[in-house]
Amino acid sequence: MISILPTFVVVSALQATQPIIIKTPELELRLLPRSPDQIISFYEARGFPEEMRDILRKQCFITVGMSNHSNKKLWHDLDSWEFHQDGKPIKRYHRNEWKERWRKMDIPMSKQSTFRWTLLPEALDYLPGEHEGGNVILPFTDGYFSLKATFKTGDDKQGKTITIMTDKLYCAEDAAESASEDAK
Repeated sequence: MISILPTFVVVSALQATQPIIIKTPELELRLLPRSPDQIISFYEARGFPEEMRDILRKQCFITVGMSNHSNKKLWHDLDSWEFHQDGKPIKRYHRNEWKERWRKMDIPMSKQSTFRWTLLPEALDYLPGEHEGGNVILPFTDGYFSLKATFKTGDDKQGKTITIMTDKLYCAEDAAESASEDAK
């Protein structure tokens, strides 16, 4: 019986993370923490150089899916997203920071372009029924952290403002790391 327990812990740690889903009548936001192995496998399969993958492995990736369920235009702007842990802000990496970092490292433009299309757009209008997604990248953080995001509505952003909040976000770890932490 004792030898079965560690196996059970490992199996449960291999389960896929579950998305955090926030719904309002107008908007559905799906937030899915991605493990370093998931992210690196994706970029490695696309031929990203090792020095690029080494940097990305140390980050916190949250894959975001957003759907406009309203009959009005919905405005997304990452500048209106605030991440906090223990009352302190967590700085989100802007796509321009990545662009500059890759330029300084002389990363091929084809890899920079592929990387950029995996990111959630900095700002975008969502038409009724439209869905869009991408990754938000934060510094790796232990424990839970919060998100507060606001969205404007209407053709000219003069409609209702929608605010969503969650304190259930976290940075996913690789299964082997999670299992070793759980076994302690």
